Amino acid sequence: NSRGAASLLKDSIPITEFSASGPFEGHDLLRRGFTSVKNELLPSHPLELSEKNFQLNQDKTNFDSLRNIQGLHAPLKLQMEFRAVKQVQRLPFLHSSNIALDTLRGNDECISFEDILNDASQSEVMGEPHMMMEYKLGLL
Repeated sequence: NSRGAASLLKDSIPITEFSASGPFEGHDLLRRGFTSVKNELLPSHPLELSEKNFQLNQDKTNFDSLRNIQGLHAPLKLQMEFRAVKQVQRLPFLHSSNIALDTLRGNDECISFEDILNDASQSEVMGEPHMMMEYKLGLL
């Protein structure tokens, strides 16, 4: 009976009205993972934002000097290569070393803080592989 089904749908309450909102909203661990307090904190020092954007600022400076020396085509070609390298990634639950990006930037021969203390087994990103892939593909 199609008329009976339509009246049931009209009288039903959407599930979204049952979800909590505001400061007491529950966090969905399966879809969003654990909350990180580090992301919610404000910078503690004025230089912290500068340090976070160091690589971006260095790339801009390099592109400007490259444009002045070789012309407009050189930084455009390099930016296209950066975008192509950034699109190639591993699955979301696997750690990636980004060796191609380091090679393009010239950081492949340098040993930095991240090379020694960036242990993948200590990462907060690790989670359930199937859930992470379904979330990335938009199935959840």
